[in-house]
Amino acid sequence: MFRSRAKEEKVPTAKVTTDLSTHPRDPQAPKGRPTPKRSEAQTQRRRASTTPVDRKSAMKRQREARRADLARQREALASGDERYLPVRDKGPVRRFVRDFVDSRFWVAEWFLPIAVVILVLSVIQVPYVQTISLTLWIGVIVLIVVDSVGMTLRLKKQLRERFPDTPKRGAVPYALMRSLQMRRLRLPKPQVKRGERP
Repeated sequence: MFRSRAKEEKVPTAKVTTDLSTHPRDPQAPKGRPTPKRSEAQTQRRRASTTPVDRKSAMKRQREARRADLARQREALASGDERYLPVRDKGPVRRFVRDFVDSRFWVAEWFLPIAVVILVLSVIQVPYVQTISLTLWIGVIVLIVVDSVGMTLRLKKQLRERFPDTPKRGAVPYALMRSLQMRRLRLPKPQVKRGERP
């Protein structure tokens, strides 16, 4: 009860010193992971130095990357390179639909030039000419509808035969939109000639 505590307090300090002696504060102490190779360390340093520090340079880099992507997409739309095409134009089904549309003549592709002619005729204030323009307008619309229905039926049949297990969602509207464009203005550029089998 009246013993000195000095002897009891010395025991834990001895344990602490022994713990410190087994784990010295040495720079070569184990890190829990292997030392990276020089090439890996240099790559990490370069990556750290190239990452933009401020928001302005980060935005500039994003804009440059977006421009490069758009340039690649434009080249792909001109050449038909599948790797860089936009998502709506990618895949074997979309490629077949493009070839199907490009290999035939469609009334819908002449819609814009005919519409301009009809518009010019409708401006002329002669009843006979206006009757002709109205009749022409109705005739063109009927022809486009009939042609589009025929194209839809043939395209669906071809798609069922060629791609039985592939999803074909959106293929018919894609074909209709493409057939409305004049052949030389279509993107991606046509890869087949008229009359060729797709």
